[in-house]
Amino acid sequence: MGVSTPSDLSSSSSFSSGAATSKASRYCFVFLEIFSQEGGIQSYVKDVLNAFLGADEHHRADVFLLRDAAGCENPFEGNSRFTFHYCKGQSAKQGRLNLAARLAVNLLRCRPERVICGHVNLAPLVKLLAQPLGLPYVVMTYGKEVWESVPGAQQKALQGARRVWTISRYSRERLCSANGIKPGKVEMLPCVVDGEQFTPGEKSEKWLAHYGLADAKVLMTVARLWSGDIYKGVDVTIRALPQILAQHPEVKYLVIGRGDDQPRLAQLAEELGVAQAVVFAGFVATEDLVAHYRLADAYVMPSQEGFGIVYLEAMACEKPVLAGDADGSADPLQDGRLGWPVPHRDSEAVALAILEMLAGGDQRCNGAWLRDEALALFGKAALRRHLAGLLTEEPMPEAGLRLARS
Repeated sequence: MGVSTPSDLSSSSSFSSGAATSKASRYCFVFLEIFSQEGGIQSYVKDVLNAFLGADEHHRADVFLLRDAAGCENPFEGNSRFTFHYCKGQSAKQGRLNLAARLAVNLLRCRPERVICGHVNLAPLVKLLAQPLGLPYVVMTYGKEVWESVPGAQQKALQGARRVWTISRYSRERLCSANGIKPGKVEMLPCVVDGEQFTPGEKSEKWLAHYGLADAKVLMTVARLWSGDIYKGVDVTIRALPQILAQHPEVKYLVIGRGDDQPRLAQLAEELGVAQAVVFAGFVATEDLVAHYRLADAYVMPSQEGFGIVYLEAMACEKPVLAGDADGSADPLQDGRLGWPVPHRDSEAVALAILEMLAGGDQRCNGAWLRDEALALFGKAALRRHLAGLLTEEPMPEAGLRLARS
């Protein structure tokens, strides 16, 4: 694998293969950061890069990273099909200058078939450098960052893109409405779940004892508990607990995540008299997350998501799911075929849906069926197929949307 850093900007070593590898440099990705920070976007981007490797063995790509530095934990190290260009500088301004200079040289020399911009914040730069060279560019979008009108330069870059990729129908609708984008320009590239990582299994006696959940019916949410993210709906679920506990006093609500909103949520539970039924687990390491999903009898997050990968993770672990009814979760839940969509701020609707879930008679509580459906629609093989179609601009059905599938 080739690696280039800001320090070798003037060196020809990064481009030593020059014209001889022009065919191998067909694509160019430009990202803010992938490896120096954990998060939903970073995880999704890694899935996209893995899908790129599986889409066509002849594809090659240069990957530009604004905030990652050489030496970061990059799982793609050693793969000859990627050349990484680490542009992090001693200051944010220096990093941006590094990225602009290196990207300009690369586009001039390699003339990739497509420039794929990994964030709307980078889109004006990509437009500035790619358009004069006649290079088509794509902008990847995810959720909230494009749900409202973006600044003028970003909006013009979105409008000038060959295509815009996004993760759900809901995000497409919000993006287009807010920023004057024609819906036909926007393609779906949804999130996926790793069916080998997220698997069903018995409840762990260790974790049951740790949280005091023995003999409990467990509701679970995995979410940031930030005061700016109350849309995740943890407070709504807490408000639903009195009605649920009246019929199922054995219910416990396990909340996984940390943030500055936890004191407010704990106080709310106290005020409603349900504090004994709410367990704040705090941060859970990635390697322990599957074991925590297995503790759940139902996954509950009445939220407003761009997509909602957690719903797929729960379904892959054979857990029934509840989500909001007016957001991107319509795609993983297949408009209610695979789960319970409810008004995301309606605690009574949440309570009634959870009572149905705990009753267990609905097809959507059939764990093995849920897992099969989730992986068929949103497994890694599906992402590879759809990315291959987007790269070649072959007509493809909307990614992951087989709502009539029985």
